[in-house]
Amino acid sequence: MANLTFDFTGRSVVVTGAARGVGRAIAERFTGAGASVFLVDFDADAVAATAAELGATGIAADVSDTAAVTAVVDRVVTDTGRLDVLVNNAGVLRDGVLWKLTDDDYETVMAVHAGGTFRFTRAAVPRFRAQGSGRVVNVTSYTGLHGNVGQSNYAMAKAGIIGFTRTAAKELARFGVTVNAISPNARTRMVESIPQAKLDELAAQIPMGRFAEPSEMADAVAFLASDEAAYVTGVVLPVDGGLSI
Repeated sequence: MANLTFDFTGRSVVVTGAARGVGRAIAERFTGAGASVFLVDFDADAVAATAAELGATGIAADVSDTAAVTAVVDRVVTDTGRLDVLVNNAGVLRDGVLWKLTDDDYETVMAVHAGGTFRFTRAAVPRFRAQGSGRVVNVTSYTGLHGNVGQSNYAMAKAGIIGFTRTAAKELARFGVTVNAISPNARTRMVESIPQAKLDELAAQIPMGRFAEPSEMADAVAFLASDEAAYVTGVVLPVDGGLSI
């Protein structure tokens, strides 16, 4: 049980890539803290089911589509009158060694990770400026800083999110908006698909000796989105059990 609880009553929160995994855990954390939560995911059936389970609102949308992103933000503001927290978590993998990646492998990964983060943040800025407040939390990756064989497209996108986070933090601070990121290392469907022998090898490289639960990522996001973190911006917070040390 967490010792620190946050109250997001009256706040409106958007979480992308929220149908499952880390995104779902983040949405659940905000829902439990009293927020009006809008789950966004490309998988219409999955996001509707998850939203129903959490008592939140599910919206099927492609984060790489500007019109779709704008429609989501407009929907949130129409329904609640505000937008307080944006969590850019949507992602997709198209893995392969560099010389085997196609243009589509590259473009898709960049459009969802980097493009989705850019588009949603840009769409939220007018609302944040009007309110004089806002929180953006982006999800990047250890791979964005250190690389990983077979993931040059993913690494490029995640590294871009780090640069974007720091730049947006500088641009938006004057409006009372913070922009931060987490670099997670959680047990997700992708991790669970790794053969056990390889999984044990990877876990052995983590100083804490294990992958985190998605809920542990959600706690870090809740902190960065909270009033308690009002003076924290431009930070990329490793939530990785010491992997990045």
